[in-house]
Amino acid sequence: MTELEKLQEIFQKVDPDKQKLVEKLLCDAAFLSEQNDELRKSITQTGMVKFHPTNPNLQKPTEAAKQYLRNLQTYSVVIKTLNMIFTKNSIEEEDEFEQFLHQPLEDES
Repeated sequence: MTELEKLQEIFQKVDPDKQKLVEKLLCDAAFLSEQNDELRKSITQTGMVKFHPTNPNLQKPTEAAKQYLRNLQTYSVVIKTLNMIFTKNSIEEEDEFEQFLHQPLEDES
């Protein structure tokens, strides 16, 4: 199952109008996740920091590491936004207890 399919499965329970609203965010989140998986593979081989050959005290982050961190930040914001939408949708749904509370009182006379 792809990352996009996982996210879409989670958001199946959300109001159809909100599903349309988050469709692009789901695609973006999946893309960023997949890209970071690839970057992580590269970083595992090369490391996140490049060391100067003669002076190990001189260090520089690799471009892959910089991009990984930028993607991770953006992914976190997108997931946080999606979670807020999902949570708000869940809060708005009435459960059986709330339905019971909103039933009109029967006159006992």
